[in-house]
Amino acid sequence: MVAAAAGAMKTAAPWVLACGFLLCLAGFPGAEGAIGVNYGMIANNLPAPEQVISMYKAKNISYVRLFHPDTSVLTALRGSGIGVVLGTLNEDLQRLASDPSYAASWVATNVQPFAGAVQFRYINAGNEVIPGEAAAHVLPAMQNLESALRSAGVSGVAVTTAVATAVLGASYPPSQGAFSEAAAPVMAPIVSYLSSKNAPLLVNVYPYFAYSSSGGEVALGYALLSADSSAASSVADGGVVYTNMFDAIVDAAHAAVEKTGVQGLELVVSETGWPSGGGVGASVENAAAYNNNVVRHVGGGTPRRPGKAVETYLFAMFNENGKAEGVEQHFGLFQPDMSEVYHVDFTAGSSY
Repeated sequence: MVAAAAGAMKTAAPWVLACGFLLCLAGFPGAEGAIGVNYGMIANNLPAPEQVISMYKAKNISYVRLFHPDTSVLTALRGSGIGVVLGTLNEDLQRLASDPSYAASWVATNVQPFAGAVQFRYINAGNEVIPGEAAAHVLPAMQNLESALRSAGVSGVAVTTAVATAVLGASYPPSQGAFSEAAAPVMAPIVSYLSSKNAPLLVNVYPYFAYSSSGGEVALGYALLSADSSAASSVADGGVVYTNMFDAIVDAAHAAVEKTGVQGLELVVSETGWPSGGGVGASVENAAAYNNNVVRHVGGGTPRRPGKAVETYLFAMFNENGKAEGVEQHFGLFQPDMSEVYHVDFTAGSSY
């Protein structure tokens, strides 16, 4: 299920169903990479944006992802040095796609006044709308936003979109990753466009949902990136070895992109996380293990892209009481009173 503003409901990765859960084996510690955190705001009890951005700085969090423009948050980000991913509302995609003047107005309101003082990294046009009714609007919206940024004199900000693993029709083994029949006609021109602009594709990656829906077929350590790396039951795929689900999902997406004829496109993991309560395998202990392992791991790349750090954004900064009951309310690293749900050592990641 897709949320218009903030990815409110995650779904199980379909690639796991296709693989028959045979990939669920081990995990290994990797090198270190920088980490961002999604700043979701579906709650009525969150701290003021100035306090939140101060927390990002105090915790050594390099990047923030905003699901939609918020003037108070963007104002708080001025001069912070924090890299920003700024999303559009899904309900705005059709107008952004069909009306260049609306895209120009969007940039003039949400980007141009802050450019320079706020370090925008990417504008992402839509979150998890492919495949679906809004999918056809994504590329023209991206193109209109790109033109609007250029006309406004804003440079160095890539325009992209964020997709769920629902875009994958095949994914096991990872080298066989391919876009689904429903997604491929949309994704092929998008990745071609991104390649032409040297912009990344944003992918939301959730081993938790594969684990929790597997009926015990997925090994917990494999999903948590914490299984014994010496286990004999690791998976070989075309000369590379997979020992955790995070890498396998990312590389299945790499393979899908490459099957469209596009080589070398960067993937950014725009969401990943583990709930601390509310569902199968959802506990403070597991959430702490997963997120700390991700922070330590992503700098080392994946088997398909060894040594190439994966820019990664944890989901999410706070537990959000406006989300659906269950795990959706328990993805936060912090409570709304700014106390830790569990500790994540962001100093373990190196800066890009």
